[in-house]
Amino acid sequence: MACSGLIVFIKNISVNMRKILWVLSWGLLLLSCSERDKKGNLLDTPTSGTIKIAVDESLKPLVQAEIEGFEGIYPLAHFNAVYTSEQQAISDLLKDSVRLAIVTRKLYPAEKQQIEALKIFPTQIAFAKEGIALITHKENPDSLLTRKQIEDMFLGKIKTWNQLFPASTLGDLQIVFDHPQSGIIRYLTDTLKLNGLPSNCYAVSSNEAVVSHVAKTKNAIGLIGLSWIANNNDPKANSFLNTIKVVSIQADEDFLKPYKAYIFMKKYPLSREVFIISREARAGLGSGLIAYAVSDKGQLIVLKSGLVPAKAPVRLVEIQRRPLETITKNVPANN
Repeated sequence: MACSGLIVFIKNISVNMRKILWVLSWGLLLLSCSERDKKGNLLDTPTSGTIKIAVDESLKPLVQAEIEGFEGIYPLAHFNAVYTSEQQAISDLLKDSVRLAIVTRKLYPAEKQQIEALKIFPTQIAFAKEGIALITHKENPDSLLTRKQIEDMFLGKIKTWNQLFPASTLGDLQIVFDHPQSGIIRYLTDTLKLNGLPSNCYAVSSNEAVVSHVAKTKNAIGLIGLSWIANNNDPKANSFLNTIKVVSIQADEDFLKPYKAYIFMKKYPLSREVFIISREARAGLGSGLIAYAVSDKGQLIVLKSGLVPAKAPVRLVEIQRRPLETITKNVPANN
């Protein structure tokens, strides 16, 4: 009797209801066929799920923009981003605490071998080029440095402002950065072949803290990731620029600020690449973020952030510097 009653019920339901039941049945079938882990939990896909990633804090504004763009397109995707030092981000990746690390270097051979020993072959993709910006107090009249002066500062050979600029009255030179294990310090250590930092170097925990300290300290010079001040459309970046001054560094005959054109042309001395490193053994949400970051949309975000896309072409406009008299002489006269 129960079966016959069910048959009568199915026969009597409307056509629309049958369509709804059909869709629901297919949905349940697809759900049951989705990949699951050993505990039966649904695995993430390239466009859905939740994963944890670690990011060098100096890259926070850029990575936040990429994540917001991705999650805006794929609302079922979510990234728990931990903004930390570069060394800690890579350490978390090696310990399998995070799926991705976004930093400014590739894995060292020993680190790569550690992951490959687990039969996992890490993906390392460059998706942007940026720079390290040197900043000073807004009222500091001296904002031009040579590469040699920067090197001597970190070798401890220059410890006062009048060693840089004889007329300066600012006294002792105070160098401020984000974290002892940050990508900024690692880059300078590798580039300048440093064995350590001089006693007048201080860590203040974050790039925002560096800006805040320099804005209040006239004898300080700070180092930050360029993405914190490069986006002209970002209110926070503009507020930072209103409180500090960006240093120009000598390159050949010119003194250059960290503009993306100079980074693209490899003229700005403190330029670096940004990498996404993945330890995914399958196509999961991490793979989706990598694909998005190097896509046209992801590269446009890099460009709008004031940085250089690693994959998309950059259009440069060359402006000739000529005396006004020369230009006016070449203008044809009106008949």
